[in-house]
Amino acid sequence: MRNGVKAVVIGGVCVTLLGGAGYGVYNFASALSGDGGTGGAAAVRTGPPSGSEVKEATGAFFAAWEKGDAATAASYTNFPQEAQALLTAYADDAHIGGVRITPGRPAGDTVPFAVKATVSYGGTSRPLSYRSTLTVVRGETSHRALVDWRPSVVHPRLDKGDTLATGESAAPEIEAVDRDGKVLTRVKYPSLGPVLDELRRRYGDKTGGRPGVELVVRHQAAADGGQAADTTLLTLAKGRPGKLPTTLSASAQAAAETAVLKYPESSVVAVKPSTGEILAVANNRRDGFDAALLGERAPGSTMKIISAATLIDTGRTTANGPAPCPPSAVWQSQTFHNLKGLQPDEHATLADSFARSCNTAFVKFADEVDVDSLTKEAQDRFGLGRDNWQIGVPSFDGRVPASGGPDTAANLIGQGQVQLSPLNMASVTATASTGAFRQPVIVPLRLDGREPARARGLSAGTTRQLRAMMNRTAHSGTAAGVMAGLRGDVGAKTGSAEVDGEARSDSWFAGYRDDMAAAAMVQDGGHGVDAAGPIVASVLRNAG
Repeated sequence: MRNGVKAVVIGGVCVTLLGGAGYGVYNFASALSGDGGTGGAAAVRTGPPSGSEVKEATGAFFAAWEKGDAATAASYTNFPQEAQALLTAYADDAHIGGVRITPGRPAGDTVPFAVKATVSYGGTSRPLSYRSTLTVVRGETSHRALVDWRPSVVHPRLDKGDTLATGESAAPEIEAVDRDGKVLTRVKYPSLGPVLDELRRRYGDKTGGRPGVELVVRHQAAADGGQAADTTLLTLAKGRPGKLPTTLSASAQAAAETAVLKYPESSVVAVKPSTGEILAVANNRRDGFDAALLGERAPGSTMKIISAATLIDTGRTTANGPAPCPPSAVWQSQTFHNLKGLQPDEHATLADSFARSCNTAFVKFADEVDVDSLTKEAQDRFGLGRDNWQIGVPSFDGRVPASGGPDTAANLIGQGQVQLSPLNMASVTATASTGAFRQPVIVPLRLDGREPARARGLSAGTTRQLRAMMNRTAHSGTAAGVMAGLRGDVGAKTGSAEVDGEARSDSWFAGYRDDMAAAAMVQDGGHGVDAAGPIVASVLRNAG
């Protein structure tokens, strides 16, 4: 029989054995007769699946999948209900048939495989091919060798809660163009994939295009009820794309894409301070998450831009006023230290401590600032934390809570409960460099009449002092090494943020050059100058 389907009679019971792609199946005869044919109960297997078990389990799973038998295929997994639902959608909703699976060489309990199939809808068919992997585990209660179920087994682009569907696209395709009319594609600018998907979902029906027929990943709705844009896997029938203007710059995007490739788990955003227009968004992450716009991480000492502004605006000190840098500082029984090797300076000014990124200098001010001072500064001056940004795609708008206890001090140095994204820090840098908060945008506000978030911005005096401190940091402070050689009006701030359970700190860096501000974050990247700094400097240098 095709695909190795055999029927045998054991003890008067007819048992169907499924084999496929050169694999055998579970030895039912042994299971019925016991270990070694003695007639006793079968021995319970423990430990990792053996090579033969991996082969048997995957062979049976692949054979059932090829036949379109979702229930049987799911029975060879450790989460059969979830597996059956997705495998059923694979055939019924995504209209994928003619499946042929070719296993690769197993590496222990992991098996790579290639899938070739056909997607058919409305009289049109297109070939589909991709590669994926699965892992075989020991069932916790059954002790059988089972496929460790996760959606990526069915297709590598699937995540938890995702499914597949084929039909008329939810929105027409778009031809996104940059500020100079250059076409932006995910092929040339891979980081823009999620952004382009979301722009299409939001604006596709406003650009005069016509929907096509596509195989898509339909993503699970977010916790807030928002629906992420579909991800197109295959186009069966092309529609007519509509043209969508964006604020992006092809040259800046190219510079950002190149810069993040050098550092895993990195993200960067560049904006135009005079307008708030987003010039570039780039990520290099294994999980595909758009941390540049949606990340929520402690920003470390880049937060000192906001903290310094708070100290100046509340009259606690000035750029040239006192901000001593002791070797350690204690706030409500928690001891704070500086980076290793930083020499204390009891006579330091705020500008000195800012340029050298002295943590203890800022912590010492926790006695003087109100619990909500930093929160008010972030909201009223820098436009953060009100969940009201309308940039054109989903974004995280920052979180600077009014935290009591040790977090009052920790928040001042970008730890505690403060959470920001590279987009937030790029905006903070833009505000510091111009004195005005201009909500970032990635498509023109006129396109759909969006109302941007607003904030008071900074006084001329505070702006002047912040610019002077950031300029000093770029020329002779902690950022001098990576900012060296950049001409024009420049400023910067370094940062590193410790995250619970992670061996190394996150690397942060924010900087500006003339009318461009950028911020980067590299998870587990170390100090600010180790990874995030070179990314920002490269974007500022090469954005054109």
